[in-house]
Amino acid sequence: MLDTTRRPDRHRHRVNPFELSDEDFRYKYRFSKRFGEKIVGILREDLVHDPRGCPLSPEIQVVCALRNWARHEIQDDTADLHGVSQPVVSRTCKKVAEILSRKSREFIKMPTTLNEQQETIRKFRSIANFPTVIGAIDCTHIRVKKVNADGGQLYINRKGFSSINVQVVCDADLKIMDIVTRWRGSVHDSRIFRECRLKQRFEAGAFSGILLGDSGYPCTPYLFTPLLNPTTPQEERYNRSHIRTRNTVERCFGLWKQRFRCLLRGMFGDIETAKKTIVACAVLHNMAIDMREDVFSGERDSIEQYSSEPIVQRYIAPSIRGNIRRRQFIETHFQDNTHL
Repeated sequence: MLDTTRRPDRHRHRVNPFELSDEDFRYKYRFSKRFGEKIVGILREDLVHDPRGCPLSPEIQVVCALRNWARHEIQDDTADLHGVSQPVVSRTCKKVAEILSRKSREFIKMPTTLNEQQETIRKFRSIANFPTVIGAIDCTHIRVKKVNADGGQLYINRKGFSSINVQVVCDADLKIMDIVTRWRGSVHDSRIFRECRLKQRFEAGAFSGILLGDSGYPCTPYLFTPLLNPTTPQEERYNRSHIRTRNTVERCFGLWKQRFRCLLRGMFGDIETAKKTIVACAVLHNMAIDMREDVFSGERDSIEQYSSEPIVQRYIAPSIRGNIRRRQFIETHFQDNTHL
């Protein structure tokens, strides 16, 4: 006999998460209610829900994505918490990531005016007295699921897992000013920079400062790297100051991944959605810094538990022009002992 008993509707009762106390909201979503409301305000017009089928308010859509990316729990748990199905959570996260990535130029941008550039340089100089720095550059590998399509082996990095090699330039406040997510894990950091638009802008003289990078990049007139074998007190002072100042990008990665555990533990959707989610998390990271969001400390697992050792890049010899420019820079700025 056919069973015509209707199942209870798991989707009927949904609590508005913004009716939670500040403490409960932060525990569930790892961010303050004020931060969640800010995101909803920015995305509301793009998230107007369709009342047919399984309607989700902009508030529910935002918190589903925020919880999934920040806590990186399985989507079934996020679905159960909000009275929806796992496929709905998956589609919601994809939609929110697409919208945030489209808006990324509003939140991820290099300083363009002279005043903005001078303020960025001033903040970098306050770290270790390294002058004229406008950004710190590096790459980080974000794990993705194994790609079985043609060319999938090109996503496998030197550590042996599939990843996207993400290039980031940050400022002294750890905000992301430029991001490139289109490269597979086997691609060297130096190639990503060589073929990115930011390099063209530096060569065209768009910026009054320089970038600091590690030895995985060639030293150029606008990207300074450490000296491989410093031999004079001036060169040693340069290296010490360089290391401390460039460390901002390592701290940026640490903070970014602590806020969004999906960046630590890996992306399990398709590659294009993973790229958009990475950019979306960069947008939210910058917003969190602007809003002075504290890092949630409710989870006890540490970043080190999930992060691996950095992938060692082969040393790239400096260009002749870069070597000359760096030598002149050291002679001009590192003669005295004010660089600690």
